[in-house]
Order: sequence, then structure tokens, then C-alpha cells
Amino acid sequence: MLFEKQTVNHPLTNVLKQAGKIILGKDQQIRMAMCCILARGHLLIEDVPGVGKTTLSHVLASMLGLHYQRIQFTSDLLPADIVGVSIFDRESSTFRFHPGPVFSQVILADEINRASPKAQSALLEAMEEHQVTADGKTMKLPEPFFVIATQNPSHQVGTFPLPESQLDRFLMRIRLGYPDQAGERALLKGEDRRELIAKITPAMTVEDLLLLQKEVAQVFASDALIDYVQALVNYTRDSARFEMGLSPRAGLAILRAAQSWALMAGRKQVLPEDVQTIIPAVVGHRLRAVANGDAKILDPAMELIRSVAIP
Repeated sequence: MLFEKQTVNHPLTNVLKQAGKIILGKDQQIRMAMCCILARGHLLIEDVPGVGKTTLSHVLASMLGLHYQRIQFTSDLLPADIVGVSIFDRESSTFRFHPGPVFSQVILADEINRASPKAQSALLEAMEEHQVTADGKTMKLPEPFFVIATQNPSHQVGTFPLPESQLDRFLMRIRLGYPDQAGERALLKGEDRRELIAKITPAMTVEDLLLLQKEVAQVFASDALIDYVQALVNYTRDSARFEMGLSPRAGLAILRAAQSWALMAGRKQVLPEDVQTIIPAVVGHRLRAVANGDAKILDPAMELIRSVAIP
């Protein structure tokens, strides 16, 4: 198994190390993004402009040697701009389908909440089924397939909040935040990030990535661990402190992300600590505290961890 061979030269170690040289001072966020990819999940990066959201997605795609396409979401973007469109071919007197940018291994949906809900929904089938349907024909997308979306804070002008159905399809949401003083100084004195990205050589093959994804599903989760995940999910459904409980898809996301985190730590078994580590990224965009409720619920994920004891 690939994870049993982790060394300083392990492909996963190399990806994390090389990405950390470009995205300065964000090792935890890089690990979380990689955890999401190994768990075969889609990633939402939410933060203010200019903190490196696009750079992180580009770096990961380049490190993994995957075909990468960026889609700039704007208010006039149409579903056909994402999925593709059929154009009449005079020579053959038939309509010919021209695939859109979604037919790539990594899609950067940049500023996804600047597009209309109609354009946003064009990604739903692709994210869930890894396929798209156009003109009554269903077409498979390449594997592996990931959507990394960036989102501006909802209070900014010209944004359309993502509906719950779309948010639930992102396995994780992370925030980058501003760099610390040392990281920002290194950024100011260092080489242009775009030039560094251009020099990237893949640190992992597609075959290695697919193998690691299979190994994530084989990381052992005990009955006690499953009990803990169920207790977390049930608490959100029974508590009056949340607007809506976590879905079965969210429960699966918690388990799979915890398995991925355990694998990255070189373990064959998931621990409750793995669940607690990934919980903020997995449930943070799915849970909302009840409006006008307990004012102390500023962080629903931490509230969940504090309220549910480990069996």
C-alpha cells in the first residue's frame, strides 16, 4: 500500500512540501485541501480577494499533474459556457457538441458566487455524478475530477449566496486568512508566485493519486468511531440550536475526510481526534445557528465538538 511507504521522498510529502514553498505559512490549509482531494471531495475556499485562493488551486493541480481549467464566474455566465454547446455543422448537416471547460480534471470555479444561481447549478450534476448531460446525452467527465471553487464573503456587492443544495456538494470549506508577519515578509521579498507556479513539476502521478484515493476508503473505522460520527450528526438534527441538521451526505463526508486525514498521518485506523480535526472544514458551511437564538454560538463546528462526547 502506498501510504505504508511514506518517507521524505513520498509523493504526498513532496506535494505538501513544495506547495508550502509557494503558499507561505498556510501548511494546515494546504494539508486540509489535500485531505479533501484524497477523499474525492470538492473544495470551497472562502475568503477576501488577494489572499491566495486561486494560487492554491493552481499549485495543487500542477503538483498533481492534472489538467486544469479556470472558469471565471460572472453575472452574465451561462450554463453552456461551462458544460459546452452544440453548433450546427454545415458539412455534415448535424449538430456537433463542443465540450466546455468542465471536461477537465481540476476545475477552478473562480468567484463562484458572482454568477447567477442558474449558472451555479450547471455544476451540480458534474460534482455529484462526475458526468454532464447536454442535448439529452450524458457524457462522463475525466477521472479524477475535482471542483475547487473560490467564494467571496457574502456581504460583498454583486454576490449570489450558494444554495444549501450546492454547498452540501462541497466536502470541505476552508479559509486562508491573511499571512502572518514572517510569511508576508517572505512573500514581499520573494519571487513572483506566478513565476514559481510556471516552474512546478508534478510531484505525484495520476496513478499515485488514484491509488491513494482507493486506500482512503480502506482505512479502518471501528464501530465506536461510527457511533461517534452518528452521535455528531444526530445532535445537529435533534438540537434546536441549528436551523437544519446534517444530511446523510454530510455524515459520509465526515467519515471519508477523517479516513483521509488518518491516511495522511500514516495510520491505518481512524481516531476520534481525526474526526475533530476535520469537523470545522466539513460542517462549517453546512450548519447554521438558529437566528436570534443563543448568541454564544459563534462557531457551530466547535459547539458540536464540545456538545458530543467521544464514546
